[in-house]
Amino acid sequence: MNMSAKPSRLRDARVTLAHGGGGRAMRDLIEEVFTDVFQPPGSEDQARLMDAALQEPGARLAFTTDSFVVTPVEFPGGDIGKLAVCGTVNDLAVGGAKPLWLSAAFIIEEGTEIALLRRIVASMAREAAAAGVRIVTGDTKVVGRGACDTVFITTSGVGVIPAGRDMAAEDIREGDVVLVNGVLGDHGATILAARGDLALSTPLESDCQSLNHLIEAVLAAAPGTRAARDATRGGLASTLNEMAEAAGVTVTLEEEALPLRAEVKGMCEILGLDPLYLANEGTLALFVPADQAQAALEAMQAMDAGRTAAIVGRAGPRGPVPVVLRTAFGGQRIVDMLVGEQLPRIC
Repeated sequence: MNMSAKPSRLRDARVTLAHGGGGRAMRDLIEEVFTDVFQPPGSEDQARLMDAALQEPGARLAFTTDSFVVTPVEFPGGDIGKLAVCGTVNDLAVGGAKPLWLSAAFIIEEGTEIALLRRIVASMAREAAAAGVRIVTGDTKVVGRGACDTVFITTSGVGVIPAGRDMAAEDIREGDVVLVNGVLGDHGATILAARGDLALSTPLESDCQSLNHLIEAVLAAAPGTRAARDATRGGLASTLNEMAEAAGVTVTLEEEALPLRAEVKGMCEILGLDPLYLANEGTLALFVPADQAQAALEAMQAMDAGRTAAIVGRAGPRGPVPVVLRTAFGGQRIVDMLVGEQLPRIC
């Protein structure tokens, strides 16, 4: 038994409305569950921050925000807390920024187990440490039963884009090669199976992971990298449509080159889904000049987050549609933006 452990002041096993009332109960919840884990600098209503990267001539700030809702809040390979950290880190990193600081705001449903909150917060702290970022400020609100689904999290992130680095979809050129760092659709398929609505048993886990270290390795090996984007809601298909439209090119994908697990293929065949539209939370699409594509591929494959990286297509002259797929049988089909909802919202 650890005799030095600080005794808990929390009297309840579940969150009550008193934990959002601004008094002692709220302070105890915030201190024990959140700030004791995140260790933010100072105790003011704002984080006061400085980093040497901000002083470099030509450096620019990058800022992003996102909200996360997922059912169930814990799933194979992750949870809503890990999802929130990875999602915000990746939104910064795909623009060439080096993520530095995050905020985290929690909307918590009355009756939520405090033990569950502790697991989510611990997961966030682990992922932030792995990504090399700090969670420096935040907020909590408690709402009545039924007003939210257990817990919603909003994270914002600040990073620094080094001088001379400029990545944007508008910079994609004809002849550029399209790469992905990993298998497609694992997150969407995992969440679908975890909900238990269908009698599906699968060993799949979410691909939820931070990609900033991977992107830095790619940029070191292939400094001419044009653009990157994480293929979250709407999957690879919607992501490439957005990028191709911004650049004024047509992207041709090679069906046989797409990295897909047999389990994801099988689930999609059973349910009539297209894996290109399944969400990912640790997979990105990169556009790289053809003469740097092999270097980028090797840089990704040398890292855990890119072991199954692959070259999957190429940008060509603008045509009638932004994205087409060359099938295994030699034909072509249009890969359009996701219309409506292929699945219930999962991130």
